[in-house]
Amino acid sequence: MSKNKKIGGHIKKKKGEEKVSFKDQFAALKNLPPFFKLIWQTHKGMTFTNVLLRLIKSAIPLAILWVGKEIIDEVLRLIDATDKEMSYLWILVGIELGLAVLSELLNRAISLFDGLLGDLFSNATSVKLIKHAASLDLYQFEDATFYDKLERARRQTNSRTILMSQVLSQLQDMITIVFLAGGLIAFNPWLILLLIVAVIPSFIGETHFNRRSYSLTRSWTPQRRELDYLRFIGASDQTAKEVKIFGLENFLADRFELIADKYYKENRKIAVNRAMVGSLLSFLGTMAYYGAYVFIILQTVSAAITVGTLTFLAGSFQRMRNMLQSIMNRFSMITESALYLEDLFGFFKIKPTINLNGAARKVPQPIQKGFTFENVGFRYPNSKMWAIRNLSFNIPTGEKLALVGENGAGKTTLVKLLARLYEPNEGRILLDGKDLREYDLKDLRQEIGIIFQDFVRFQMKVSENIAIGNIPKIEELPAIKDAAHKSLADTVVDNLPEKYQQFLGKRFADGVDLSGGQWQKIALARAYMKDAQLLILDEPTAALDARAEHEVFQRFSELIEGKMAVLISHRFSTVRMADRILFLENGQMKELGSHEELLAKDGKYAELFKLQAAGYQ
Repeated sequence: MSKNKKIGGHIKKKKGEEKVSFKDQFAALKNLPPFFKLIWQTHKGMTFTNVLLRLIKSAIPLAILWVGKEIIDEVLRLIDATDKEMSYLWILVGIELGLAVLSELLNRAISLFDGLLGDLFSNATSVKLIKHAASLDLYQFEDATFYDKLERARRQTNSRTILMSQVLSQLQDMITIVFLAGGLIAFNPWLILLLIVAVIPSFIGETHFNRRSYSLTRSWTPQRRELDYLRFIGASDQTAKEVKIFGLENFLADRFELIADKYYKENRKIAVNRAMVGSLLSFLGTMAYYGAYVFIILQTVSAAITVGTLTFLAGSFQRMRNMLQSIMNRFSMITESALYLEDLFGFFKIKPTINLNGAARKVPQPIQKGFTFENVGFRYPNSKMWAIRNLSFNIPTGEKLALVGENGAGKTTLVKLLARLYEPNEGRILLDGKDLREYDLKDLRQEIGIIFQDFVRFQMKVSENIAIGNIPKIEELPAIKDAAHKSLADTVVDNLPEKYQQFLGKRFADGVDLSGGQWQKIALARAYMKDAQLLILDEPTAALDARAEHEVFQRFSELIEGKMAVLISHRFSTVRMADRILFLENGQMKELGSHEELLAKDGKYAELFKLQAAGYQ
C-alpha cells in the first residue's frame, strides 16, 4: 500500500488549479469601492489624513529632482564665473534638505496611519465576521463547502489590510508620474512611449502568475484547513493524552508532511516559472531604460541640454520607470487581493434561512398549552435519510418529557428542532397553537434553556462560563452563584483558588482544568441562568456517576416545578423520573407514556429497561 493511500485519504487524486481568467481578475476590482467604504467607516479621520499625506508626498520627488538640477547647473556656472556669490546655491541646498526631511517625516506618518488604520480595520472586520457567522443557520456550519468559504473569509480579516496601503500607494505613485511625465514630455514625448512599452511585458507576466497563485490557493482551501487541523491536534492540550497513548505523533506528522509537500511542489512550479519569466521581462525593461539614458547623454554631449537637465531627465526617467514597474506589479497584486476580497464579501452575502423576524409575535408569558409536533419530518442537507419522520406528540405546560432511544434515533435532532436551530422539512411545530415560525426567534430562544451533550468548555473565568447561559447577567454575581448552587457547581467552585474568578482550562496562565463531571456541573449551571419556560438537558450528566446524576436530576425536578422540561439520558433510573417517556427508533415514535405505562406494555422500552436493570443486580 502506498504512503498516499495510507495517510492522505482525500488527496489521492491530483488536485488541479481552479482557473481564473483575466476577465475575472479585472471584474474583482468591483470589490474595491465597498472595501474602502468599510475602511472609511472604520475611522474617517485617519482615512482622510492618510490620503492627504500621500497627496503631499506625491509632489516631492519632482521637486527634489528639479532642485537637484538647479544645484548642478548653479555649481557649473560658479566654476566658470568670476563672481563666486554662492547664496543662491546654499538656498537650493537648504530647500533640498528640507524636502528630504519632509519626505522622511511623511513616510513615517503614512506608515503609522497605515498600521493603525489596518489594525482597526482588521478588528472591525473580525467583529463583523463573528456576528455574521452567528446569524447563520446551524446546518450551514455542518457543510464542508460552507466551511471552506468561512475559512477563506477568516483569513481575509488579517491578510487583506495591506490592500488599503497598496491602493493608496498606487494612487500616490500615479500622481507623482503625472508630475514627472510633464518634464519628459517637454523634452521628448517618445521617451514616455518607450517607457510604457518597456514595462508592459512585465505587467502581463506578473498578472498571469498572480492569477495562477490565487487559483492554486483557492483550490487548496480544504487541504490547508486540514493542515491547520493537523497542527492543532498534533500539539494541543486537548489531544495530548490520545497522541501519547496511541503513539500518533508519526502518523500525524507524516500526514501533515505529505499534504504540505504536495502543496509545496504545486506552488514551487509557479514560483520557479515566475522567477524565470520575470527575469527575462525585467531584462527587457532595463535595456529600454539604458537606451533612453544613452540618448539623453548624447543630447548633453552635443550641448542640446545642460548637465543639470541631464540629471533631471535621467532621474525622472529612472523614477518613472521604477514607478511604472511598481504600478504595474502592484496593480496585479491589487487585482489578486481584490479576488481574495470576493471571498470575504461573498461570505457576508450568505444569508440564513431561519430568520429572526423581529416583527413577529412574542412568546406568551406564561405559555398556556405548550408545544405540539404535527407530523414533523426532517433530514439533513445533502442526505437522503430522514433523521425524523412522521413525528406527532405534545409537551403540555408543566410536563417533564424524557427522550429515549439508541444512538442515532433522532433525540438530539428533535430538541434542535424544538429550539428552532433547524426547520422541519415536513409538518410543523406549534407553540400554544401557533406555528413556531411565527414567533420572534430571539424571544423564543430566550425562553429555552438548553445544554447539549457536546457542550463547549470555554477557556474563560468560572463566572463567565456560567453566565454564558444568559449573557445580559454576566456582571450579576449573585445570579451566577445561585445558578451554580442549583447545579451543584458551587461544590466545584469552592475548591478553586480564585473561586468565580478562576480561569478554567490550560490554554492561559494559571488556568485550572476540571474533570468531566465537574465541567458538566458548570455547564448545567448555564441552563439555570435563564428563567426559561422550557429547559432541555441533552445527556448533560453523562460524566457523572449514577448517584451524582440522580442527585442532579432530583434537584432539577424540584427547581423546574410548573415548567416544561425535555430530558435525554441513557440511564433509565433517571428517565423514570419524567412524567412521560418518548421512545424513538429510526427517527420515529415507537412508544409514548409514563414509566409504569411503558413497562405494562412490555414493549421495546420495557425490554431495554430490564436489560439495564439486570446489569445492576
